[in-house]
Amino acid sequence: MKVIKSEIEGLLIIEPKVFEDDRGYFFESFNESKYIEAGINLKFVQDNQSKSSYGVIRGLHYQLEPFAQTKLVRVLQGKILDVAVDIRNESPTFGKWMKIELTEENKKQLLIPKGFAHGFSVISETAVVLYKCDNFYNPQADRGVIYNDKILNIDWEIPPDAMIVSEKDKSLPELQNAEMNFKYTTE
Repeated sequence: MKVIKSEIEGLLIIEPKVFEDDRGYFFESFNESKYIEAGINLKFVQDNQSKSSYGVIRGLHYQLEPFAQTKLVRVLQGKILDVAVDIRNESPTFGKWMKIELTEENKKQLLIPKGFAHGFSVISETAVVLYKCDNFYNPQADRGVIYNDKILNIDWEIPPDAMIVSEKDKSLPELQNAEMNFKYTTE
């Protein structure tokens, strides 16, 4: 397993070691002891899975503390553009975002710590996304930032007339008006 630090502190790209032959492939999608060796000590308690069609944008979602979630995101089928936005108060990269293509072929994973809003767009015909969470879903702590925030200006790589967004996600506030309670720490 290879752990790659991104330009935004805390966001990590995980590249598992994949063994391929004429039968197909094998890899460990998660191995707690290897994560601990890499300095990542997490206890995942919930797995979430979604299937979406081309053009679907989900997000940008997060949960307030003390119910915030670290997520480990990967794609089982298809291709997505995965996006994480730093919403940690006093962070030197507050409001900055990173995007990465996660695909069934590249098998990359994105580790998104607490203090980030998360979303993705489906850029293949369909996509099945699986992510592990280190805290349970709490509907009262559920918050988000609108996907088309003008200041963030995220390119979801979907033409506007092909975007499929839920009514809930269309009603989320812009970043400057979003409720968030994350503190930036260097620990």
